[in-house]
Amino acid sequence: MKATVVKHTGSHYILSALPEWDLFPAVLRGKIRLKGSTATNPIAVGDIVDYEAEGEITPENPAVITSVMERSNYIIRKSTNLSRQSHIIAANVDQAVIIVSLYFPEIKLPFLDRILVTCEVYGVKPLIVLNKTDLYRSEAPEEIARFKAIYEGAGYRVIETSNRTGEGIAELREACAGKLSLFSGESGVGKSSTIKSLNPALDPKVGEISVAHLQGKHTTTFYEMYPLDGGGYIIDTPGIRGFGLVDLAREEIGLYFPEMLRASEGCRFTPCTHTHEPGCAVKAAVDEGLISAERYSSYLGMLDDASEGKYR
Repeated sequence: MKATVVKHTGSHYILSALPEWDLFPAVLRGKIRLKGSTATNPIAVGDIVDYEAEGEITPENPAVITSVMERSNYIIRKSTNLSRQSHIIAANVDQAVIIVSLYFPEIKLPFLDRILVTCEVYGVKPLIVLNKTDLYRSEAPEEIARFKAIYEGAGYRVIETSNRTGEGIAELREACAGKLSLFSGESGVGKSSTIKSLNPALDPKVGEISVAHLQGKHTTTFYEMYPLDGGGYIIDTPGIRGFGLVDLAREEIGLYFPEMLRASEGCRFTPCTHTHEPGCAVKAAVDEGLISAERYSSYLGMLDDASEGKYR
């Protein structure tokens, strides 16, 4: 029998035979090794698994997971940039909804760009949500416009939202309808509040901002899937403060910046690192403002990390 993993807490799992939302417990007995995977968790939320059961499934008599079906895609990260261990965040998702805010906490564009590169590498469509616009729309309209110009110019969709005013929530709900969406972001950006705005019946933990450091406090502890009233599902994740790339060679990084990939067709040399080569179309596009300096700076930072062996 087959079912989808909708929650996991250590060695215990909750499954459901989607699209039916009928939850039951399961455990993993023995070890499951996925071919070519170095991840610390062999099973992730969103995985479709085979299971066996003897008699009625209860917390005292859980189902037993026996194998994991091949994934259509997944999102993976390193625990830290210096760690060789990786962790699969979710599998078989239709899109990754990346929630950010300009302030409270202040956005870190290199962090966002690492998530976007990971989405490109593993075939997951990203959707950027610029949250908390009620806090800075009147005071920083130019910064909102600049952020949207950077990422829409790169080819990404950006939705502006506010959980206080309801701005953009209907648009985001429509974008998630009928899909399995991974919700991710740094601690404190309002991820759990946004999920609750999409479906008030849901009750993910909502955290506060640390005034001392203007950073979010971790609220979500485990990866968990929720159903949406309008159809579709959301995977909530713990707030992330670091996002190390996995198995990405230095010469491959530029391939996963869509705007750089398009411009690179005009480079004189192939391959081109877009750093020192003469006749580099990417550097020319940066100089002309066609590729944002911020995105190019993120790219250079990833090159440095790759040179230090952090992406292997």
